[in-house]
Amino acid sequence: MKFGIVVFPGSNCDHDAYHAASVNAGFGAQYLWHKDTLIPDDIDCIILPGGFSYGDYLRCGAVAQFSPLMKEVKKFAENGKFVVGICNGFQILTETGMLPGALLKNENLNFICKDTNLKVISNDSAFTSAYKKGDVINIPIAHGEGNYYADADTLKMLEDENLIVFKYSSHDGIIEKQYNPNGSVNNIAGIISKKGNVLGMMPHPERYSDKQLGCNDGVNIFKSIARSLS
Repeated sequence: MKFGIVVFPGSNCDHDAYHAASVNAGFGAQYLWHKDTLIPDDIDCIILPGGFSYGDYLRCGAVAQFSPLMKEVKKFAENGKFVVGICNGFQILTETGMLPGALLKNENLNFICKDTNLKVISNDSAFTSAYKKGDVINIPIAHGEGNYYADADTLKMLEDENLIVFKYSSHDGIIEKQYNPNGSVNNIAGIISKKGNVLGMMPHPERYSDKQLGCNDGVNIFKSIARSLS
């Protein structure tokens, strides 16, 4: 099992993702420069990390979608291989159309950096199988444009096809607006593609994958991916 972490100008969570995948989860990992035009054959999962790719000019992720490597990332996903977009990476996935919806400015128009509780809505995915359905995990957020939006038809599709994997909740799993940090529709924090091989989430699992930080609730995302390949 080997992860490839894409590095864009402005990425600031690439080292965190590398550490989580390699040191914490115990798998292989390497960096992939955004100008590369080939993805090594031994890469099983690509991570688009958090940060401010290209300074978040135009819209978050709008410029990064045109990086040479992103053409290969799309092909990689089309061939059924795994892609994870975290925070800015999720924004890039929506800009490329690899995931539906859009990430808007937070409802309160402020940058938010804090711990959040996420309820595991579905563990029937390659990214959540190491959790139990209904688990509440503690994962931090750090974003200014994390307000997930999709139209009514898209939301119905996401719900009907079990493509929502995480929702913001209380510590005991209550899903209500008061526990929604950014205004995301239906408290959505993470979704997967129809094929089930692409995950986008605003919270940062890589930041809570090490017990030395006081919490490693995020490491099971990396372990779930490896489990699906075993």
